[in-house]
Amino acid sequence: MTPILHHVPGSRSLRILWLLEEMGITPEVRPYQIADGSLRAAEYLERSPAGRVPALEIDGRVIYESGAITEYLCETRPDHGLGRAPGDVDRVPFLEAMHYAETMAHIIAGLNLQWVFLRDPAQRSDVVAKIDARRLAGTMAPLEATFARQDHVLASGFSAADTMLGFNFDAAGHFVRLEAFPHIRSWMARMEERPALRRARALDGPQKFYDRDFYAP
Repeated sequence: MTPILHHVPGSRSLRILWLLEEMGITPEVRPYQIADGSLRAAEYLERSPAGRVPALEIDGRVIYESGAITEYLCETRPDHGLGRAPGDVDRVPFLEAMHYAETMAHIIAGLNLQWVFLRDPAQRSDVVAKIDARRLAGTMAPLEATFARQDHVLASGFSAADTMLGFNFDAAGHFVRLEAFPHIRSWMARMEERPALRRARALDGPQKFYDRDFYAP
């Protein structure tokens, strides 16, 4: 049975779309929009209690939270080599990357609130926006150092740690000048060459919440 991915274009559900494509699985994509209330519908809240994407219907169950979905897919489909099992030398860095991706995404969510989702721009705090942009840049600095010495998040090669972080860099570029992170930009260019990401991009669809390339207080 074809998996069903509940998805908002340009959101962190791209992580799962990309990972599935890396596994040779093309899901049925059911798109939503953040601003139209569809994620608050009772039917959707049964799938994802916080009213967020992604939610994935697969293997006769519904899973929500991108980190949990990623770990489940890697553990149930180990032949693809995209996770790192207990005892693997990169197991701890793999788990750290899973959760570090959400640390970054939490800051991005705050910036999205400031710049995109406050209905009255006068409510925005330039001070908070500047602080969060600096915090986001601070989370990117260790990854810049990582990509200066290796091609992927893990020393052992491409993994779901890369698919988890890909969305973050897409979004971060709206708030942090990527020119200051040449190794991250090189990583992003390498990832864009992956056929699975190209297929995921084609399925993703146009995002409708960012109305400019860069937001500067």
